Amino acid sequence: MITDVEGVRVGHWTAPDGHTGCTVVRFRDGTVASAEFRGGAPATRDAVLLAPDKTVTRLDAVVLSGRSVFGLAAVDGVLDVLVGEGVGLATPGGPVPIVVGLGLFDLTQGDPTVRPGPVEGASACRSATGGSVAVGRVGAGAGATIGKWSGRAHALPGGLGTATVRAEGVTVSALVAVNAVGWIDDGTHPPVAPTRPVAVDEAVGSTEYGNTTIGVIVTDAHLDKAGCHLVARAGHGGLSRALVPVHTTVDGDGLVAAATGRVSAAVDLVGWLATLAVEAAVRAVALPAPGGAR
Repeated sequence: MITDVEGVRVGHWTAPDGHTGCTVVRFRDGTVASAEFRGGAPATRDAVLLAPDKTVTRLDAVVLSGRSVFGLAAVDGVLDVLVGEGVGLATPGGPVPIVVGLGLFDLTQGDPTVRPGPVEGASACRSATGGSVAVGRVGAGAGATIGKWSGRAHALPGGLGTATVRAEGVTVSALVAVNAVGWIDDGTHPPVAPTRPVAVDEAVGSTEYGNTTIGVIVTDAHLDKAGCHLVARAGHGGLSRALVPVHTTVDGDGLVAAATGRVSAAVDLVGWLATLAVEAAVRAVALPAPGGAR
């Protein structure tokens, strides 16, 4: 699980009706991060800070949320909690927490007016622990669905998945909320017919909205911001290995890659492990027992 990397903590808030939620990933002091976004419809907050050419290198927390841009309001609650703890970038005006939000579209699930907001974000942040992480249809994965390429009537449950890969003394973990227009390519629901792709449903509203896969990759390797960006890019290779189709115009796929700096490692090794961890985390969503701890 993603908490296999020392210093990483995760907390969830799930709506009472179980159709949306948010997940907060907290990092140890000194964590460096970057990100990569693909697909045509991302929903983010302050993600531009993670570009490798931007000045700020630290990252204190990532908020993964449902309800598209509305759910990004959960970031405000996380900021309040971190300010109260004195966490953040030192400035003349006091610490400024560096928190990035990534949203997925689940507004077609349940009551769309029930949304993660500041109170819910604060609750998820305060509940974050380094122990077992609940996965499946909880937190940001509560309202997630997959397989909408052929129309919303064919949608299957998505959710949160997590996985860890280790090699040569390096640990790389991923936590992914899978809400793709495509399928998890596990052979059970083949996305491609023998001779042609499965037809996309052209009905208005069938695939335009209701998608996006978002997640966090964490490693104990020592990387600079440019290295983290390469790892985030490599993580999208994991999405491509597990989801078909992926990175469409109606997905807003985004991955944040964070490095805690405990172990020396080649960036190419970390990137390869990130590919494997993201792929495994996505595939874990197709396993039984949603909502259980892994």
